[in-house]
This record gives sequence, C-alpha cells and structure tokens, in this order.
Amino acid sequence: MSARTDPTGRPGLCSTYCRQLAEPLPGTAVVATGWVVVEQPGPWGAKAATQSHLDPEFGGWINDACKKADLRFGLIRSPGKHFDAGPRAHQVFVASTVPGHSWLLGGCVADPLLLKSLDLDAVRRGDRDAVIASCPDLAPVPQSVLLVCTNGKRDECCALLGRPIVTALSEVAPGRVWEADHLGGHRFAPTATLLPAGTMHGHLDLELATSVLAAADRGETVLTKLRGRTTWSKRGQVAEIAVRHLIGETGLDTLGVIAETLEAVTVSHVDGRTWSVPVTSESANPPRPDSCGKEPFAMSVLHAGTVIPGELT
Repeated sequence: MSARTDPTGRPGLCSTYCRQLAEPLPGTAVVATGWVVVEQPGPWGAKAATQSHLDPEFGGWINDACKKADLRFGLIRSPGKHFDAGPRAHQVFVASTVPGHSWLLGGCVADPLLLKSLDLDAVRRGDRDAVIASCPDLAPVPQSVLLVCTNGKRDECCALLGRPIVTALSEVAPGRVWEADHLGGHRFAPTATLLPAGTMHGHLDLELATSVLAAADRGETVLTKLRGRTTWSKRGQVAEIAVRHLIGETGLDTLGVIAETLEAVTVSHVDGRTWSVPVTSESANPPRPDSCGKEPFAMSVLHAGTVIPGELT
C-alpha cells in the first residue's frame, strides 16, 4: 500500500487514512509554552516563514529564535482572498499558554521587522508586562482566537479541509478565526489551535470549532477531538486528557501536569486531587503516512493506561 492509498487501496488523503484507522488524537499537539504569529497575506510555500512575502531573512531568524525560546512561530492570514496588496499593517498575536497565567496580546505593526525587539524570553516566562514593554504596539486581547491550518503547499488536506472551516466560522465569529500556515499533524486535518490556551483539536468541523470558541469564553475546553495543550509534553497531554475524560473536567486551567517519570505522569487538580497516569508508546499498526505524498511508516502512538487516584495535596 502506498502513501497515496487509503486502507482499502484506493487513492486518498492522509487525513482520510487517519480517520479510517481511528488513530488516537491525545498527545499529538505540538509542544510550546507560547506562540508568536504574524499576519502575512499572499502565497505561502511549504516553509512559509522563509517562503512567502515575509522577508525570508527575518522569517528564518524569528522562527529559529522562537524555537530556542520554546515558542511556536507561524504566519496567519485573514479569511478570503490572499493577494498581497502592497504595504500594509500586519496583525500580530503573542500568547502565553501556561495555565493560570495564560494571556493573549495583539496589535498591528507597520513592518514585521519591528518584532526584532520582542522579548521572546519574557513570552516564555509568561511576563506580559515585559513583553508589552518590548513591543508597545501590543495590547491585551480579551477574547480567544482560533487558528486553522490551511497551507496546501505544506499538505493538501489542510487546504481542502481547513479553508471551508475558516470561511464558515468567519461568518459565525468574525475576527476570531485565522488561516494558519502550519500547526503540525496534517493527518488530523482540519486541525486548529486556540490561543491563548494553546489547546489543539483535530478532525474539526464547524460545530466543533464554534463550540471551542464558546467554551473558551467560559474558561473551558471541549474534550471532543482534543489533541492536547501545547504547554505539556506529549506524554503530559495524553495524561491530562485521560484525567479530563475520567472526571468530566472541562475547566481550562483546573488541571496541571506536575511530574513525569519513565512510567507515569502525575496530573493535579486545583482542588488538591492528583492522579498517576501510566503512558506507553507503541508502533502504529498498520504503518501510515504522516502527510500526503509520504510513504507509510510505523510511527509511535501514545496510550494512557488505567488512571490511579493519588492522595489529596
């Protein structure tokens, strides 16, 4: 079976293959304590930071600098036409995803190169005041925003499945949804990231996307098709989601990952409860592609074992 066929041997998208194999979503979110995204209209290449109308030298620099600071950098576009109409202001969002200390800043800059002054270490620390001091064009944003991957040059699933979601959601929640260049996990398309929480969902549809934004306004998350919160390691994401399902917890900031060993992850609740969650890794069977056009391989899949309640802290 090739990367261009689904489990029945027919040509298909990697996301179709993923759905038919019922690949688990928990533990598939990217890992980052914060996000920096910049609006860049016009076409995007597979590596949009250096293959777009954004200055490639700057794009490469800020992408690398964000990685070193444990942050995620990306490009965004507003829904609709993607032509680049010459000089214009660029929307910027900067987020800290740490539970209890998450925040979202936004603003427009005349030139993305002005972001060279942005204190990325302060973003990593969650020091909002220091971030604003380093880039006065930014100010607190009261509502969450949703980024939906639509970059067809990176993976065709994202363009074919992501763009209709963005178009439809922009009519329901104008100004709160943006096209994103790459969020990771093409095979879970349409995939989305909520900022500032950093929660990621896969196999998105309009109803789920709308519910994610509405839940965020209540300080909650949606457990359906939840991939994880980028604040945590991938094993931590699996453990946190397992506890959420066990106790029916939807509060965004009520749970935290407080310890990890090779065998288990410890999750705590703000009320003092704790749980130990065994998390194991195994090769996916059968092998599958992680992106359209790639050959199948035996990727690793994480699973949560039986959740063990601990003592109150």
